[in-house]
Amino acid sequence: MVFEVASFFTRIPALENIQALTECHGWRISYAQLNALFHTHAAFREFGRAVLVRGFAALKTRTLSMITEPAAVRYAHLLRTHPEIIQQAPLKDIATYLGITSTSLSRIRKAV
Repeated sequence: MVFEVASFFTRIPALENIQALTECHGWRISYAQLNALFHTHAAFREFGRAVLVRGFAALKTRTLSMITEPAAVRYAHLLRTHPEIIQQAPLKDIATYLGITSTSLSRIRKAV
């Protein structure tokens, strides 16, 4: 499940773009349709709550990481937790995700 939470729930266009790195299939659901599911299915309401809580926790962890950890530590964590991203994403996108330049990422990769 991929969506820009603030944009979806406020129904204001997002400033970000989401792009798939590999071939995939997608479905869309409107705000009204999602709300109808939340109101008619308790299990779906619980699922939605869990997704939002996990997403918020991940965002909080990532934000703290960007503030408190050096780029090399963030890169090592990405290698450990999501090695498939390193294999599939362009290095410039990985550098952007880590909050560093492509040159800095190259230096970190050489040191690892």
